[in-house]
Amino acid sequence: MSDLSLATADRLDSGNELSNNAEARLERHLFVALLGGILLLAAWLAQYVFGVNATVANIPASIGAIILLLPLARGAIEELRDGRASSDSLASLAVLAAMANNMFLAAGFLAFFLWFAELVLSRTAWGAQRAIRDLVELTPDIARVIDADGAEREVSLRQIERGMIVRVRPGENLPVDGKVVRGATSINQASLTGEAVPVEVQPGYDVYAGTTNLTGQIDVQITAVAGETTIGKVEKLIREAETAKGERQELVERLAQYYVPVVLMVAALVWFFTTNSEDAATRADAASRAITVLVVTAPGALLIAYPTAMVAAFAAAARLGIMIKQTRTLEAAANVDTVVMDKTGTLTTGKFAVSRLAPAEGIEGAVLLQAAADAEQSSNHPLAKSILETADRARIVARPIRGYQEIHGRGVRAETDQGTLFAGRGQWLLEVNPRIADQLAAVEDKIEGMSSVHVMLGDRYLGAVGLEDKLRRNAVEVITKLRQLGVRRISMFTGDRLAVAKRVGQAVGVDAIEAECLPEEKHAELQYLIQRGHRTLVVGDGINDGPILASADVGVAMGLSGSDIATNSAGVALMNDDLRHVPFLIEIAAKARGIVAQNIIASLLLAVVGLALAATGQIQLWVTPFYQAAAYIFVIANSLRLVRFGEDFADAEQARREAEAGKAVKPVRVSAASATIRTT
Repeated sequence: MSDLSLATADRLDSGNELSNNAEARLERHLFVALLGGILLLAAWLAQYVFGVNATVANIPASIGAIILLLPLARGAIEELRDGRASSDSLASLAVLAAMANNMFLAAGFLAFFLWFAELVLSRTAWGAQRAIRDLVELTPDIARVIDADGAEREVSLRQIERGMIVRVRPGENLPVDGKVVRGATSINQASLTGEAVPVEVQPGYDVYAGTTNLTGQIDVQITAVAGETTIGKVEKLIREAETAKGERQELVERLAQYYVPVVLMVAALVWFFTTNSEDAATRADAASRAITVLVVTAPGALLIAYPTAMVAAFAAAARLGIMIKQTRTLEAAANVDTVVMDKTGTLTTGKFAVSRLAPAEGIEGAVLLQAAADAEQSSNHPLAKSILETADRARIVARPIRGYQEIHGRGVRAETDQGTLFAGRGQWLLEVNPRIADQLAAVEDKIEGMSSVHVMLGDRYLGAVGLEDKLRRNAVEVITKLRQLGVRRISMFTGDRLAVAKRVGQAVGVDAIEAECLPEEKHAELQYLIQRGHRTLVVGDGINDGPILASADVGVAMGLSGSDIATNSAGVALMNDDLRHVPFLIEIAAKARGIVAQNIIASLLLAVVGLALAATGQIQLWVTPFYQAAAYIFVIANSLRLVRFGEDFADAEQARREAEAGKAVKPVRVSAASATIRTT
């Protein structure tokens, strides 16, 4: 693997400074812990093995205790400065109380084990930062730029720009996002999508930084570099998720604010009611009990109950290419009762094929297809691309246009030498020219159940192009799974015609269909559901569904080729187009919610039991660090169960993708009089 790129190094210097310095800081902390531990061990051996006087043995014990107390005291000072006394404050108070009662060896071991638990957590946090840095390092620091004269030169990522051509050889990671312009190869996209099956690419295919070129040499035209690349945006999503707080974490922190004063009061009461004698031994026992109360009830395990579960859940989701922006989004996914799905590109593949030409009376099919290609040549809409592909196969070349305008949610207007072309929704053409109503109705009867693009030249209606796409192979399975997970309502929103929407909706079994919707109408319909108390999850392609993806409790954008993953409105980005990831998201959210609840309950229960044991003298001070460690271990181990969640799904998914590149495309023959597209 290559070194960090200069461009990504800038990001690491600013946004990932903690990751760069954390390892060195961790090593220093471990050295301090080791030094303090050695002094404590020496004191224990001197007193209990070699019979050295306790006063002498307390010298290394006190030094070790002070060394180990300093990091806890620093944490306590920060907590008090922020007005949030918590684990470090209680731990420091307990250690100081033990030292004040001449219990230096107990105080030292207490500080050692408490701080050791803190180091475990620090190591976990550093590991998360390291994972981000490893992700950044997938992008090489050098790119081979191909100049206009064909010469090849190596430059740093800082020097490359969009539009340049870079060459990637077999075995190398891609330095940029781009489109293949020469060559063919297999690309391993597992770092982004979680799919181990390589993708076959050839000229015209999109490829992504951080993925691995396996077999052939390719030349790629750059579309994004550095932080603009897909993997750069994934890195940003992970950073946002790492620092975000969910509602439950905020609740836990508020609870901890009241928790600490209660613990202090209980410890004071225990000391007050047990120190009712002038006997020194009795007073020492009372102090020991009070200190024990402080230790066993410290809320360390409670405070990590939420973040450890979230980190594990994010790791499990990321393994499958599910990138979640915030922990709040994952929390919301566990409560979803209504799912809204876009049709095109979500329930269906979004890969349209022209199935029928339906020219108006007196219009030839070739004339209709020519006009449709002329109008749609500047559009990126899936329907437009399918029309242009069909025209190309029919050897029809789009003629130059003088002007072009795309009307959002309606269609396109193009100025040509023949006049103004309109191509889009039938309802829009009726608004432009109501006199074509009868002709349009007659044409729509011929393309019933198909998606359509109606075409008009000036005031003359030419007909419509009927297109069809296929259901995703797992669409019905996904709808069934969503119902099993407790989703009560599944709706489909689409801008397509009602007949087309009915065909798809009935095939997959949705509860409600909203067809012929403009983006603002989809948004209004979603707001109606939200106002009625529905907890919504919306799935779309992230391009035309921005308003509803932003308004939903959980917005899910599908696919690497969708809209800008870092800046789109969705709270979740699926790095591949497998619809089964939607119920998986709900499953892992519900699982994470259960794990968090278990962690909180177990932490509080162990604290209550420990309090009872400490107050009654049933647990000794030297045992308390191990008692605290047991609480930490339970919470961490319980949370780590989430990391393996979905492994079976990931294994099964590896064999799912079928290579579609390289399939022979048959030429199309367009009959001048017929309305049907046929292959020869």
